[in-house]
Amino acid sequence: MFYAVIPAGGSGTRLWPLSRAGHPKFLHALTGTPLSLLQATYGRLEALAAPETTFVVTGVAHAAAVARQLPSLPEGNILVEPTPRDSCAAIGLAAAVIARRDPHAVMGAFAADQLVRDVPAFTETLTKAIQGAEDGLLMTIGITPNHPETGYGYLHVGEPTGTGDVCKVAEFAEKPVLEVAKRYVDSGEYLWNAGMFVWRVDVFLDELARQQPALHEGLMRIAEAWNTREREEVLAELWPGLTKISVDFGVMEGAGRAGLVGTVPGNFGWNDVGDFHTLGELLETDTAGNVVVDLGLESSTRSKPTVLMQESERVVVVPHSGRLVAAVGVNDLIIVDTPDALLICPRARAQDVKKLVDSLKERGSIELL
Repeated sequence: MFYAVIPAGGSGTRLWPLSRAGHPKFLHALTGTPLSLLQATYGRLEALAAPETTFVVTGVAHAAAVARQLPSLPEGNILVEPTPRDSCAAIGLAAAVIARRDPHAVMGAFAADQLVRDVPAFTETLTKAIQGAEDGLLMTIGITPNHPETGYGYLHVGEPTGTGDVCKVAEFAEKPVLEVAKRYVDSGEYLWNAGMFVWRVDVFLDELARQQPALHEGLMRIAEAWNTREREEVLAELWPGLTKISVDFGVMEGAGRAGLVGTVPGNFGWNDVGDFHTLGELLETDTAGNVVVDLGLESSTRSKPTVLMQESERVVVVPHSGRLVAAVGVNDLIIVDTPDALLICPRARAQDVKKLVDSLKERGSIELL
């Protein structure tokens, strides 16, 4: 039986002012369909995981919205973190809870805010990863790169294991500069690290205990109390002190050095929707390369926004206030219109939107975050 885990956290600061702490990007419809990123992630896992074996790990502020968007998900399968403690604690909590139900279960972890275009190809790749996990490897799904991307980490592919397309991961490589990224892609030996993980829960928890013993102990105590009346008390006592570290740094890189990590290559239209420029590259354009982001369900309660553009090219417009957005004679811009904030910036500076959010934090403008 396969268990799917969807970590749903973070505020998507590079997609501000659309993505906010109280309503982050995974709750928005950014897929070119009425589905939110979370709903699309849940839907593509249905081929291998039933609602009863699917879990979402999310924060207190988002639990109600997750339940509304995923009505078929059992209420008890929404694991609520009191505060963010990074991905190792979130994914580790799910693994520990699942292990109490099924000690040798295979689980996969898939971020709620990624885009996959070819679901059948994704399912085929995931099936191969499950085979590697059943053999006792900590698996990660790698993406076959089609350009030298500097915004992703990379996996250096090692020797085949003899199981299907599964290979060992020789090394995890951090986000490279452009020249290094070009070398990686030209070599044919590297995959993008998509942050998709598949493993047996007992193998993962053993490795967590080896590398992060304090975090492992805390999570196991929390899982033991999860279905009891002591849950909230134990969470309040232990959760704030858990090690705050990503699962890559906390477990996977060390496991890779020990020869315990495998990978399978995937080519299924994957993208980490990180900023508005990327969104403009992914969604359908008009003849001038302009993109108007249809927010689907998220805009259904507002009057239909109108966008008017003349003599403008490669402009990304996100209308979210209900008023007219008009642009004349501009190129390569991002325009995001929300009821309380308007963002305008060149597409080439899309990554710098995070700096605006950092400035708002410094100013104490909490209401805009």
